[in-house]
Amino acid sequence: MKPVKILAPASVANLVCGFDVLGMSLANPADEMTISFSNTPGVKIIHEDEYNLPEDAEKNVSGVALLAMLKELDPSTGFELRVNKCIKPGSGLGSSAASCAGAVAAANILLGNKFSKEDLVRFAMAGEKLASGVKHADNIAPCLYGGITLIRSIHPLDIIKLSFPELYVTVVHPQIEVKTSDARQILRKQVLLKDAIKQWGNIAGLVAGFMQKDYELIGRSLEDVIIEPVRSILIPGFNEVKQKCKEAGALGGGISGSGPSVFMLSTEE
Repeated sequence: MKPVKILAPASVANLVCGFDVLGMSLANPADEMTISFSNTPGVKIIHEDEYNLPEDAEKNVSGVALLAMLKELDPSTGFELRVNKCIKPGSGLGSSAASCAGAVAAANILLGNKFSKEDLVRFAMAGEKLASGVKHADNIAPCLYGGITLIRSIHPLDIIKLSFPELYVTVVHPQIEVKTSDARQILRKQVLLKDAIKQWGNIAGLVAGFMQKDYELIGRSLEDVIIEPVRSILIPGFNEVKQKCKEAGALGGGISGSGPSVFMLSTEE
């Protein structure tokens, strides 16, 4: 069978208030990936980019995702994956998720769509665990499903694709790197009940705003009282940038994933 070539899109996780449960795919940038069958069982990774990422399958997020898939295939199956990463690692734009999701999506096409999207999310989360230490799907789901997704649960897996109005997304990258694992380690293990209640209201309001196409409700709900106050210290000038964007007409926004990229939603370019 001919090799399969795909683009795996960048994504914005959390959408301010929805830590680990909300995510949105972007039109660009996107990783370029090509997969083919190999005569040798297992996974061979070849990187054609500048990032010097490991090519050992067990140390590479794409490789780990494919190895998870291989556990449910004939033991003689082998893949060769070529990756040209266009999403900078550590940018907060779902770089590792694009690698994981793109790899398993391409492999699934090669296999004649043997697996469901839910299966692909499950395989890809194994790669995300290598990257961050935790299985999460807030970048993987929008990468595979497109648009904006809500992860109601990962055990069992329950993903809802949300409707939403026309929106423009502006992303600014401050040219520093923040590792997802580091950004998770600084988070508080417990939160105040009043903050949790505020956050639940914002998540519900944001989802309702998307589905009702209510821009004012979307703007009011783009508030994070739990994660952003902690992670924003890793991004110099974050509060000033956020304020200037809102003054310029943005509905609101915040840290993209674990950062350092900052995103804003607006009704106009």
